[in-house]
Amino acid sequence: MADSLADGANDGHWLRDPVHRQWLAREASRQIDFFRQSLRLDGGFDVLDRDGTALPRGAQELHTTTRLVHSFALARAAGASGCDDVIDAGMAFLWDRHRDPVRGGYAWSATGEGTADATKLAYGHVFVLLAGASARQVGHPHADRLINDVADILDRHFWDEAHGLLRDEFGADWTPFSTYRGMNANMHGVEALLAVFEATGRSLHLDRAGRILDFFTAQIAPDHGWRLPEHYTEDWAIDRAYAGNPMFRPAGTTPGHSLELGRLLLHWWDLAGRPAGDAPLRARRLIEQALADAWRADGGLVYTLDQHGRPAVRDRYWWPVTEGIGAMAALLKCEPQPTDEAWYRRLWRFADGHFVDHARGGWFPEIDEHGAPVARQFDGKPDLYHSLQAALLPLAPGIARPFDGLRAQPPLD
Repeated sequence: MADSLADGANDGHWLRDPVHRQWLAREASRQIDFFRQSLRLDGGFDVLDRDGTALPRGAQELHTTTRLVHSFALARAAGASGCDDVIDAGMAFLWDRHRDPVRGGYAWSATGEGTADATKLAYGHVFVLLAGASARQVGHPHADRLINDVADILDRHFWDEAHGLLRDEFGADWTPFSTYRGMNANMHGVEALLAVFEATGRSLHLDRAGRILDFFTAQIAPDHGWRLPEHYTEDWAIDRAYAGNPMFRPAGTTPGHSLELGRLLLHWWDLAGRPAGDAPLRARRLIEQALADAWRADGGLVYTLDQHGRPAVRDRYWWPVTEGIGAMAALLKCEPQPTDEAWYRRLWRFADGHFVDHARGGWFPEIDEHGAPVARQFDGKPDLYHSLQAALLPLAPGIARPFDGLRAQPPLD
């Protein structure tokens, strides 16, 4: 860590410090180099072990395909070379393998031969929209086709106009198999809607992102101690008794999601022309509450809190720390307070000392009680999306339109 994060920036702001910015660019390049190994000769993607070798092959999940498209498009905008093969392969796999040409929509998982899990989830579909928007930002010839197709599916099946929110899950034939409603899919829906507005200029997407944000940050969060309950009933009442998949739908609240949604609220506010109102204050309240609740005395962020804001699942994963970095970078670009710089440095120092794999590239996804990498919930290095954005978003000068902002910076390569 001595060669990078702290040098030359002890008395200034790291976002403006050339040494820190050069380190961020190098870290982004190392991540891209590592995850290039995901691409197979048949156009699919492997999940990678810690050393970059392919793990035993299974079905390719929709969030893997879409996040690689988005990540490599973002890196391409930042000047990284050799990204087009991954973007092209991901776009083809989405259209030819995940897409259901008969009933519409995108299957949760697929193989080179066909569908593996035909479930149709809002969470997966909003990532398809994000992939299409990101591909359009780098001029992919099939981006509009993908955007138009998935936007129509979201409009017809997932968007609940009465509530201004997204429904969650359907079977292959669009039969609802639960009445579950969740914050996570809607949060990533905001991300995708903002991205497609930036890519196309269609105001409907910006308006819908604003409606989702209003529900969670102006209605729910203030009444619940600025913490965001994850789970809801069909009529959008909080379901405190719900406990689903312990990794993807854990009980209670997830502080990392408050950090993410706080950043997205600032993104919307910036993109909407910084309208009068309390959006920046709401974002700050979400972010600061999450850090106060979840930061452990020995560093890192606990995964979940109970309904009273007490740590529940104390495990430490990489992605909440990356979202904390992104949130603090956004606050520093908006209305910075002295504590923002301290938190930005604290989060990066912890990430650099515990999650970044300096020897091989990529990030370790989880650490044990002693701060060492461990494989309990995750095999290998399953994701690029969170950690790449932690390195790239601080480099963009603004909060919104990161593709434009990264294009204006010195290239990664």
